[in-house]
Amino acid sequence: MASKILKATTNLTGMAVSKDPHYALKLLYGKILRDLKKIPATATYRKYTEDIINTRLGHVESETNIARLERKINCGQIEEVIVQAENELMCVRRMAMNNVWEPLASQAPPNQWKWPIA
Repeated sequence: MASKILKATTNLTGMAVSKDPHYALKLLYGKILRDLKKIPATATYRKYTEDIINTRLGHVESETNIARLERKINCGQIEEVIVQAENELMCVRRMAMNNVWEPLASQAPPNQWKWPIA
């Protein structure tokens, strides 16, 4: 299902054109979905991340044209989407390792989530 790459450059400094973005994204999305299973199904992070990844994976599997795929995913060039997927994979693994879905060990300090800091 891989398509021919029609662009010579990403025009982004230091970011090379992906030789097979469909393969890279399928691999990364598969790993993300597998690692999400280590997080309880009731966790908000898992629920919303699975939705996003499954939607994007569906686009990758159904769209062979890179330009159209970039428009469907709507998060930059396909090479940027690959970097985002790599980062999400690291995030999922850290979330699972740190059991972030569990309650806080102690009460959060007052104004912990207040922004901007006064």
